Amino acid sequence: MVENEIDQVRQHAELLYSAEQLETVYAQMADSITQRLSGSNPVLAPVMLGGLYLSGMLLPRLGFALEIDYLHATRYRGALRGSTLQWKVKPAANLAGRTVLVIDDILDDGLTLHDVVQAVQTAGATEVLTAVLVIKERSRSVDMAIDFSGVTVPDRYVFGCGMDYKAYWRNLPGIYAVADNKGASEQVMTE
Repeated sequence: MVENEIDQVRQHAELLYSAEQLETVYAQMADSITQRLSGSNPVLAPVMLGGLYLSGMLLPRLGFALEIDYLHATRYRGALRGSTLQWKVKPAANLAGRTVLVIDDILDDGLTLHDVVQAVQTAGATEVLTAVLVIKERSRSVDMAIDFSGVTVPDRYVFGCGMDYKAYWRNLPGIYAVADNKGASEQVMTE
């Protein structure tokens, strides 16, 4: 039964970053974003579903005028490995001439975020910046620069803070790694 597996994974997972540790990370990220974007009338575009959590933690800490939109692009569609990028929802806001901050949960292989950034640039954004909570320590298919990041994690299967394990546990306030390191290169992301 899936519920039993989900519970077992959580019970045996290794805590990499606690909610208390991450509070400091959110504050530091928000300060850096504020210094860079205050007064620029930016559009913040979380990538659903993973970017929702980080956006929720950052927004109350950003004390400047901004517009919020969202986008939903995925390569995984519930699978263990990504395929071609599928757009579920493109941003509704007019991005032409705007600074856009794309917010996501994790930089893993980098392909999805790379393609999202290219699509936002094609939509006419003057500047596209990126924010991710987690950077996974691993080689990537694309060279992807991140403007604002929180923490790094080893090349392990991680979940919590917007990242999922088979569509569960995005809601956990800490970042966890699967105990047996099963699937380190097969991060489940069901954006």
